Amino acid sequence: MPSLKDLKGRITSVKSTQKITKAKQMVAAAKLRRAQEAAEMAKPYAKRLAGVIANLTSAASGGQGPKLLTGTGKSETHLLIVMTAERGLCGGFNANTVKKAREEITRLRAEGKTVKIITIGKKGREQLVRTYADLMVSHVDTSSTRNSEDLAEIALDFGKELTAGFEAGDFDVATLIYSQFRNVISQVPTAKQMIPAEPPEDTPVIDLKGATYIYEPSEDAILEALLPRYINTLILSALLESAAGEQAASMTAMDNATRNAGELIDKLTLQYNRARQAQITKELIEIISGAEAL
Repeated sequence: MPSLKDLKGRITSVKSTQKITKAKQMVAAAKLRRAQEAAEMAKPYAKRLAGVIANLTSAASGGQGPKLLTGTGKSETHLLIVMTAERGLCGGFNANTVKKAREEITRLRAEGKTVKIITIGKKGREQLVRTYADLMVSHVDTSSTRNSEDLAEIALDFGKELTAGFEAGDFDVATLIYSQFRNVISQVPTAKQMIPAEPPEDTPVIDLKGATYIYEPSEDAILEALLPRYINTLILSALLESAAGEQAASMTAMDNATRNAGELIDKLTLQYNRARQAQITKELIEIISGAEAL
């Protein structure tokens, strides 16, 4: 049985840990508000841009279009972009995203496809490199980002690199795997195809009411200009949602850790009081027994 000194030391240690987890919970809550606002502000633009591309695609004649839309005509080489956080202490946020990536890798390799991996965020890379080091082709470091403007720069640079790689024939299909932010307690691992571009199924299509639009320049020319911007927007939206999801998961994890620490403190305090009472009782018995012996 632990001594009173050991129990007192454990109680002090757990109380210190509880203060740290409580502080991290408050910091995550403050960061979550800003990250959630940034993610929500990006949604209308992304949705409207997807709608424009969907309408242009439906108006294009003969099923022709830019390569970013029609693809290479084959799907042999798949590029998976796995987006996770730079830090841990956020529950199963990173592990769930990596699990989704492993499922996609297993499925594609079972179909005989060639798989390449680009990681965004250190935690995803740390987990995937143990098993799939030979598939890694690049890594994007986001540790120096401080706000949404920094994320926008990363999205722009990475979007250009991704488009250039596709034009060079490095891959046929690019899929983004990230945690979609729904609310504070729900972040859903999602795999979204980016190249060839596929507007979401729920994208609203404008009803032309029988009217015929003549585009100047042509639909293909407009798509040629908009598709790289659309890909950049997808990357930025995913980065913003991933940042919000990380803070939400961190806040939830630290809240659970704080409550668990409180329960452990109560348990240790009860154990300490019982041990202290037993020691006092033992000392009293020894004093009384000694007095009776005299």
